[in-house]
Amino acid sequence: MRSVVVLAEAAEDIEQAGGFYDAQEPGIGDYCASSLVADIESLALYRGIHSRHFGFYRMLASRFPFGVYYRVTKTETQVFAVLDLRRDPNWIRKELSWRG
Repeated sequence: MRSVVVLAEAAEDIEQAGGFYDAQEPGIGDYCASSLVADIESLALYRGIHSRHFGFYRMLASRFPFGVYYRVTKTETQVFAVLDLRRDPNWIRKELSWRG
């Protein structure tokens, strides 16, 4: 199994998502973050099967409206971003262009 590497920017995205949901109701942020991490861990098995968007593979999160953007190399799967899909698609495109 290849390793899954979450880059610093993607880890910050997960923290921000948790903070957003904690502001809505305490405790939901932790559930959101752990759900996103579980989805990311599944990439060890399911990498490369998702559709491509803006030059990245995009996995849809299972419980929250987020997309996990990643690339596959010979040795690992690199997660570049975990972005809220309710954002403007042009903003998502710009955000991914400087990360990738």
